[in-house]
Amino acid sequence: MTSQPNLEPSRSLPLYLTGEHACSYIPGLSARTLFVDPLRRVDTNLYGLLLERGFRRSGAHIYRPACSRCRRCVSLRIPVKEFAPNRSQRRTWQRNTHDLVRTSRPAVFDPEHYRLYEAYLQSRHPDGSMADDATPSSYFDFLVAPWGGETRFIELRAGGRLMAVAVTDLLPSALSAVYTFFDPDLSDRAPGTCAILSQIQEARRLGLEHLYLGYWIEDCRKMSYKDRYRPTEAWDGAAWRHLGRGESIPWRGERDPGNDA
Repeated sequence: MTSQPNLEPSRSLPLYLTGEHACSYIPGLSARTLFVDPLRRVDTNLYGLLLERGFRRSGAHIYRPACSRCRRCVSLRIPVKEFAPNRSQRRTWQRNTHDLVRTSRPAVFDPEHYRLYEAYLQSRHPDGSMADDATPSSYFDFLVAPWGGETRFIELRAGGRLMAVAVTDLLPSALSAVYTFFDPDLSDRAPGTCAILSQIQEARRLGLEHLYLGYWIEDCRKMSYKDRYRPTEAWDGAAWRHLGRGESIPWRGERDPGNDA
């Protein structure tokens, strides 16, 4: 593990680079991760600045992929005022709105939420360590950061039944979609799509500019859906690029070996 003390976004912010490890998303590939010093005090402003530089959080840990020969992980955000749902997204919303109720709640432990989280992991990640190691404390530590900022649990109920929970960070100019889990028995109602559309609506209601979606990975089925929300903005390592419907991300895939970091 190598210290990188002089990297952006601030020369006084300690960043660390891991050694190579197995990629969590694409079998057979190795990865490296750049992360913020876990002992560094983080507030909402710093967290927002890091999001603007392509970082992401998992629990209290803020990180960004830093693979030398791969650029498959692309950070995406939606400019919510410009977003226009496609035909499939409109149909999904219309099919659900007759009994869908959205409630934004504080990030506190709720046994009903936790039962839904367990059911989701057992259905979507039955062979993974997340399902095997899930406890109330690990669940909360994974979703909520102890430092500044505000995390909301956006509940979606269908006919009174808890359908999904979208864990969402509230920042001065944006929302960040941290994690969504939903009832596997209601998957025919496309709860993941409903969650993102609800977060877009919430960002608009609050007068915010963006909804951060985290990393889009074309070769990873569980991440590929994020590219369906257009227009979108993609972080290319130096700036955000605006992409309309039908525009591809030109730099995705492997790096030029001659330009390795």
